[in-house]
Amino acid sequence: MAPKPVPAVHSLLRVVNIGLLEFDAAPPAWISESLRRAPFVVVRRAMGRPRLIPVGVRGMSRSERAAAWLPESAIDGCKTPQMLAEARMWREPSTRSRSPAIAILDAVDAILAARRLTGLWGPTGSVGFELASGVPTTHVDSDLDLVLDAENAMVQTDAACLHRALSALTVRIDLQLETPQGAVLLAELADGRGATLLRSAHGPRMVSDPWGRAAGESRS
Repeated sequence: MAPKPVPAVHSLLRVVNIGLLEFDAAPPAWISESLRRAPFVVVRRAMGRPRLIPVGVRGMSRSERAAAWLPESAIDGCKTPQMLAEARMWREPSTRSRSPAIAILDAVDAILAARRLTGLWGPTGSVGFELASGVPTTHVDSDLDLVLDAENAMVQTDAACLHRALSALTVRIDLQLETPQGAVLLAELADGRGATLLRSAHGPRMVSDPWGRAAGESRS
């Protein structure tokens, strides 16, 4: 039997038994209440361990974040950011919060659809967590974090055009491009100044080409 695919970074996993979560140190006191309220964790970017998935647990405040490990047997469901976007979860009546970061998603959807990027993007961060869990997590000043699958290279001029369109909206938006090598920020690629910070499971590093293309391939 083929092994199950490992959930991608940013995926939201519903935990069937929070007691199965493993921590490298004593977990903070807020963990139990946070998981009782919303039994979801987020797949984080790290080197995996046998039969364990690197995940992050989030609390109510920005300072409440904890790294953990989740056995595959403890997963009761998986929602990727792309699933949330394709289902237009922000339009669901059960969406309790109508914060600006959630209300702007129709406009974001239109911008990305016009560039034929439907199915490749989705919300992460507090917006993604709220849409997946149904628990209010955003507030009036929340930013909107997005991820875009970018298996194929995006040229700098296209990145700049997309960045301008998103920046014209009324909510601050941070979009990560997930390349086969790791993740880069759209804003940095759009800037066109050369080296870009690539975030991978092996740690961050500066690269001249986030897609690792061979010399002679187009980068403009």
